[in-house]
Amino acid sequence: MCLRSFILLISFPLLVFTQELKTKQPNIIFIFADDWGYRDLGIHGSSFCETPNLDKMASEGIDFQNVSVVNPVCSPSRVGVMTGQFPARHSVHGHFASVQSHIKRNMPDWLDTQAPLLPKMLKNAGYKTAHFGKWHLSNTHVEDGPSPLDYGYDEYGAFNLPGHLHQMDADSTLYKTIDFVKRHKDQPFFINAWIHATHTPHYPKEKYMKQFSHLEEQKQVYAAVVAEYDERIGELFKTLKELNIDKNTLVVFSSDNGPEITGSKEIKIAQDNSTGSGLGTYYSVGETQGLKGQKRSLFAGGVRIPFLVRWPESVPSGIVDKTTEIATIDLLPTFLELAGIGSPKGYLPDGESIVRAIKGNVFNRRKPIYWDWRFPNNYRKDFWPDAAIQEDNWKLLINKKLNKTELYNILSDWSEQKDVSKEHPKRVLSMLEKLKAFEASLPIAPPKNSFSKERKTLE
Repeated sequence: MCLRSFILLISFPLLVFTQELKTKQPNIIFIFADDWGYRDLGIHGSSFCETPNLDKMASEGIDFQNVSVVNPVCSPSRVGVMTGQFPARHSVHGHFASVQSHIKRNMPDWLDTQAPLLPKMLKNAGYKTAHFGKWHLSNTHVEDGPSPLDYGYDEYGAFNLPGHLHQMDADSTLYKTIDFVKRHKDQPFFINAWIHATHTPHYPKEKYMKQFSHLEEQKQVYAAVVAEYDERIGELFKTLKELNIDKNTLVVFSSDNGPEITGSKEIKIAQDNSTGSGLGTYYSVGETQGLKGQKRSLFAGGVRIPFLVRWPESVPSGIVDKTTEIATIDLLPTFLELAGIGSPKGYLPDGESIVRAIKGNVFNRRKPIYWDWRFPNNYRKDFWPDAAIQEDNWKLLINKKLNKTELYNILSDWSEQKDVSKEHPKRVLSMLEKLKAFEASLPIAPPKNSFSKERKTLE
């Protein structure tokens, strides 16, 4: 009896500590939209889109307005989220396509499963992990790419997967997210919900087309697509409240890059190997709120994205933060801190934890934000930069072949309209040196363990 009492006595504090850890670990849902313009939210002044649920999310949390993705297109932007590192460190320079295309662009055929990965880290910390929606960390053209399960997810449903895997319906993302939440409400969970909208092909539903019948055709389609996903996000918040887990769930909404360039009338139809046929870029009319550039540009219109954070009683409500510098590589260290775990041994994140910022406190960024973009368009206005660095709210953009450099003060010039490089030559030189050192640190070739067997027939 004495021995049993002693064992219970020393075990009880451990049990209490374990239970406290579980209750303190918040659920985390990261909603990553596709190709949304900064102004596509009602709260950001959209001229035709209506987003009442996202507007409410912002009013119940923080609307961060100085947040950037680390690449102006899909796949590398998502690699930044998954790894907490700049995508060029993993040789992911552009979107995943065919193996032949990857060879030409010196890319792997999928994101290395041995890379540092957010879902693996959270799974090891006791989280149930899931991925729903767009994948695009490989492509349907690649027949032997790994499954999302190999990246640390317990469950997935996705599209833009390797060709041998089942491609789910593009509009199932938030339905599957809600179902997963219901099934795992009693344990900490992490969900990447990467929605299809507003990427092409567009699939507007009749209900929402009727809602916007007063608009001209292009805006009607775009507004309908936005409204559908806004409503489903509202359903997600309703579910969290009904399950009584709202106050222990952090939800982040963002986009993977700026809006797509509007296509001509000849591009009314689009075909996708993964999601099927739908409406094309003629209907891609997202707005940037006067920011220069769009998708594929390193100017703000291509990389500054909506970023809303909501967590009742932990995140203050109704705050608009236009100055705090944040990048999507910060999500991984932030989520790890909230989960109460440290980084794996030897892991060097490029991002920083922004827990202070999302709790309404001052956050002063220490690390620069770098962009490595190898496919500039030197003939289209505002698409010429091939590299950039942002530090202390100063942003330098360059093109080495054009010998062109521009500098912007983000605090006084949020939309990057006035080049002040000539007024600050010492700052330009200092930032150029840091950018040069960053580029020198990047790998020359992609990891061979991320190569498809198809390469043997092509090389």
